[in-house]
Amino acid sequence: MTDSGSAEQSRRPAFGEYATPEEQSRRAGRPLPPPVVHTPPAAAPVAQPGAPAADVAERPAHPVDRMASIALLAYGLWNVITSTFAFLNPSSLMATMMQAVGISGTFSNYQQARVWGIVAGILLIVGWVATAAWTVLRLRRGKLTWWLPVAGGVVFVLLTTICMMVPFFTDPAVISYLNERMQQ
Repeated sequence: MTDSGSAEQSRRPAFGEYATPEEQSRRAGRPLPPPVVHTPPAAAPVAQPGAPAADVAERPAHPVDRMASIALLAYGLWNVITSTFAFLNPSSLMATMMQAVGISGTFSNYQQARVWGIVAGILLIVGWVATAAWTVLRLRRGKLTWWLPVAGGVVFVLLTTICMMVPFFTDPAVISYLNERMQQ
């Protein structure tokens, strides 16, 4: 054996060298240190491609926002149902529009109004479904959503209004009325 090997083996540990922190504190007359609790780090949410990690975590939505969003979607559904039935029967709708503008003639462009009414009804239904799906997705992520049914309603009502204006402004009675107003 070498001298350095025997010196290491014969060396005695210094006071407290192998003692735990609790034993050291107890012998020194100090209060015991608080216990160390080891907790594993929380697993971070897995971000999907293109989505920031903060958006993936589920957060509870504000209750007022949730109620407002659901109420707006319900109101929108009621409007979609009633408007779709009105678009499928364009004769009374177009007659009402002519009276509101002050046109004394009768609406006769029924075939084109029926086609555009069907397009408008389908557009409203698809628009409501898309708006509702996007609203539910945002609600589940805990984001504010009250504005989404409002924006969806504005966009799709504007589009369906344009659809219904096509047969209205191509009706012979409306064209005649507009020509008379332009000549005055």
